[in-house]
Amino acid sequence: MLPTILDLSALSQFYAQGGTPLAMVDAVLARCDAWPDKAVFITPASAGQLRAAARQLMESHPDPASLPLWGIPFAVKDNIDVAGFPTTAACPAFAYSPSADAAVVARLRAAGAIVIGKTNLDQFATGLNGTRSPHGAPRSVFDASYISGGSSSGSAVAVAAGLCSFSLGTDTAGSGRVPAALNNIVGIKPTLGLLSTSGVVPACRTLDCVSIFAASVGDGTVVRQVAEGFDAADPFSRRAEPVALPRQRRIGVLAGSEREFYGNAEVERRYDAAIAAAQQGGATIVPIDYAPFRAAADLLYGGPWVAERLAAIADFFAGHAAEMDATVRSIIGGADGQSAVDAFAGRYRLAALRRETEATWAAVDMLLLPTTPTTYTVAEMQAEPILRNSHLGRYTNFVNLFDLAAIAIPAGFDSADRLPAGVTLVGPAFSDDALAAYAAELHAAIGGGAGRDKSTAVKSTLPSRPDTGSVPIVVVGAHLSGMPLNGELVDLGGTLLKRCRTAGDYRLFALPNTAPPKPGLVRAPGYAGAGIDVEVWHLPVAGFGSFVSRIPAPLGIGKITLDDGTSVSGFLCEQHAIDPAGEVTRFGGWRAYVNRDTAAADRATVATSR
Repeated sequence: MLPTILDLSALSQFYAQGGTPLAMVDAVLARCDAWPDKAVFITPASAGQLRAAARQLMESHPDPASLPLWGIPFAVKDNIDVAGFPTTAACPAFAYSPSADAAVVARLRAAGAIVIGKTNLDQFATGLNGTRSPHGAPRSVFDASYISGGSSSGSAVAVAAGLCSFSLGTDTAGSGRVPAALNNIVGIKPTLGLLSTSGVVPACRTLDCVSIFAASVGDGTVVRQVAEGFDAADPFSRRAEPVALPRQRRIGVLAGSEREFYGNAEVERRYDAAIAAAQQGGATIVPIDYAPFRAAADLLYGGPWVAERLAAIADFFAGHAAEMDATVRSIIGGADGQSAVDAFAGRYRLAALRRETEATWAAVDMLLLPTTPTTYTVAEMQAEPILRNSHLGRYTNFVNLFDLAAIAIPAGFDSADRLPAGVTLVGPAFSDDALAAYAAELHAAIGGGAGRDKSTAVKSTLPSRPDTGSVPIVVVGAHLSGMPLNGELVDLGGTLLKRCRTAGDYRLFALPNTAPPKPGLVRAPGYAGAGIDVEVWHLPVAGFGSFVSRIPAPLGIGKITLDDGTSVSGFLCEQHAIDPAGEVTRFGGWRAYVNRDTAAADRATVATSR
C-alpha cells in the first residue's frame, strides 16, 4: 500500500518490502485516472509505456540499490523534451516530436526514474498563474476554485496530489516556486547553469532554469544532485563552484513599506511565523531594503527582457501568433516596441541595481521572503490576468536576473486550515547545497506536511550527498581505448574497468556509411562462436545519461552477456540494419578488423625479410 504522497523514502520502503515498479506504475495509473483535475497532464504516459519502462528497469537493473532513483515516478513540464512524447509548450500549433530526451531527463532516466507524462503549463512558460493554456487550468489541490500557480502548473499539482514522487519544471521568473507555495510542496530553483537546459524550449534563454518539485527539500536535493552536471552542448551550462554559508546565519527579511501582501493578512501572518521559526532556530534576523530587488523584478516584464521571449520563438510567432493564447501573445508581442538601445539600457539599469544590493549581501547570508504575497481564484485571475500575475512575481522575478539560488518551502495554512502559503530562501549562486541544509531545517520547524497530506512528517536533515556511483557500459567499436570516439567516455569521467569477450552467441557487422566507422553487435541465439572482444567502462550516472542520449540509430543500449556469464548494459544494433555481407565476426573484435590491413602488411614484411 503506497502512502498519499510518494516521497523517496516511502518508495524505497515499498520496494524493500517486495513491491515492484510494475505494481508502482499500476498504482500511479489508478491515481491519475481517479484524480478529478484532468488539466494536470497534456500527454500522460500510456499504460503500455509505463509497464514497458517498469519491465525494462527490472530486467536491466534487478537490484533496487543499483541506481539512485530506481523505480521513482516523475513528471516533466511540457516544454522539456522527452523521447516518445510530443513537446508542445502548451501550444498545439508549436508541437514537435523530439528524437531524444533533454539532458536532465536522460540523466534521471539513467538513474532509474520513470516518466509518467508531460504536464500542463502557462503557454511558452509565460505566466505565474497556470491559467494560460488551451488544455485548461490545473487547480490548487486544496480548493479547485483557486489557481495552482504557474507556469509549471501541472508539474506542481502532480507531486502535491501524490501522482508522482517529483517533477521537473522550469523557472525564469518564479515558475518553479510559485506553484510550490500554492500546493504545499518544495520548489528548488538551482543556480543558473547548474542543470543543463539542452532540450528545453526557451523562455528567456539567459535566465532559464530547470527546476524541481518534491515533497521535501531532501527529496528535491537528491534529484537535483543526480540531474546536475556540466553539459558542453548547452552554451549556458556552468561547472559548479560550491559556496558555503555560515552556521550562524544572518537572514534578511522584508521591512516597512516593502511588506506588500495585497490585502492578504493570512499570507502575511504565515510569513511572520516563518521569520519567528528562523529566529527561534538561532538565526539573526536582519531587516533589509527590498526596493532595489523589487525594481529588478519589475524589469523582467516591464523592461527589454520581454524581447528575449520573442527571440525564443520569433519564427513561430511570425507565422502563428493568432494560434497562441491571447494574453501570452500580447506579452510576447510587446517586444516589438523594444530596441537594441533599450536592451543595453536595461542591462545598465540591472547592473546598477545589483550594485545597490551589495550592501544587503554584506549584512546577510540569505534572504527569507514570501514566495507569493497572495493567491487568487481562477475567475479573479482571468478577470485581470496581467496585473494579478505581476502580484504573484513580486518576490520571485529578481532571482535569476541577479544569478541567485532559491528554495521555496511550505509555510503552513491560513486560519481556516484551507489554503497554504510559502516562503523562499534565496542565497548566492552555487550555495545550492548549503541553502538546502537550512531549508530542510526550517521546513521541519514550520511543519505543515507535504502536498495534500498535511500530516506527513517533515525531516529536518538532508541525506548525505548521494554517491550516485557509476554505471558499467560495454563498448564494442569506436569507443574502445585508442579508437576515435574513446574521448567521449573520458570527457564524461569514464574509467576502464576491464577488457574481456562476450558470450559465444554474438556476431559483429561493419555498418555502412558511418563516420567514424562503427560496428553493429547482435545476439544470435544458437550461434557457437568464440565471442567478441569488448571493453567494460564505468561512467558516472549523470555522464551515462548524457552519453546514451547522443547514441545514433540503429545503435542502442541493451544487455550484453559476457564470457563470465554476467550481463552488462552495452551497445547493440537493431537487426534491420545488419547486412550479412558486412559480417566481421571472424576477426574476433572491431579493433582487429580495423587493423586488419596493417596486420597483413606487417606479416608480408616479415615474410619478405626472411
